[in-house]
Amino acid sequence: MTICPCCGFKSANPESGVSGAGCTSCGARSVGEPLPRPEHELPSYARSLALTVAGSLLVLVFLTQTIIALVQRSAKAATSPLALASMIPFDFWSWMAAAETAAWRLKWLMIPVSLLVLFGGRKLYRSVQANPERFCGQRYARRGYYAAVAVPLLVLIMIGVTVPERLRRRQDGIQAAANVQGLVFSRAIFEYSVKYQRVPNDLNDLRQLPDADGSIAAALSNLDTATSVNAYRPYAEVAAKEKPRTLRGAVIRNASINSVPDEPVTEGISFTNYDLHLPGADKINGTEDDLIVSDGVVGFASEAPRRGSAPTSVGKNRQP
Repeated sequence: MTICPCCGFKSANPESGVSGAGCTSCGARSVGEPLPRPEHELPSYARSLALTVAGSLLVLVFLTQTIIALVQRSAKAATSPLALASMIPFDFWSWMAAAETAAWRLKWLMIPVSLLVLFGGRKLYRSVQANPERFCGQRYARRGYYAAVAVPLLVLIMIGVTVPERLRRRQDGIQAAANVQGLVFSRAIFEYSVKYQRVPNDLNDLRQLPDADGSIAAALSNLDTATSVNAYRPYAEVAAKEKPRTLRGAVIRNASINSVPDEPVTEGISFTNYDLHLPGADKINGTEDDLIVSDGVVGFASEAPRRGSAPTSVGKNRQP
């Protein structure tokens, strides 16, 4: 291929391109033979410098984010700048925790960086390795390339190590949000029992309580109306008393004194205990993560002892 030095016209056929008659594109003519290549050529360091700068920059970014995370973790418990300087930990596990935090912060940055390193950096390093006479600084290029590969790999390892713990914490957060409903009902029923000296006959009776923050109304609205009837079961524990013995002649004396028999006195039994069955984090009834609120104690259905259902009719005793 012949290239015109004036206009840059390229021609694969020397006869139709740049020849003695001149360039077919601009008309320039050759004035002599081309200059020979120089005997000694200095090798280029541009590619090695690019790899070195890329690797050093990635290491610097990751180290900076790790130090920032370490300082932020210590700043939560510090009350002054002097106390912060003395409270910064330098043990291994503190640095590991800070590195995990930095890895999660850099996760979106490392995706394009990893692709760039895998394709662009690898191509540059191979070109430097294949032509040592044209490109100098092969050792620095290798170190920069390894550093550029190590940082995304380290970020990936740090994220992978913390994934199980973060999933567990996420599940704990979901379960804690589900537990809030049980705690709200437990507090509301306790306030109702303090005010009326009995537990409510129905959960809708809790609307009589003052609800400044709206938590009781929100808990009642979140409760499924189809299952709320069977979810709440109040009951009363009545101790069986021994019938007193009647002395002889007492019946005759009472009959003579009270000629008119007394009217039967019917007194309703106020509910003093309750069981409340709520769905857990999965919002499905009948699973092991269901919440059981029994007399103010919030627990799980898997932890509750197996016992019979509490009778809800007035006048019946709860069976142990």
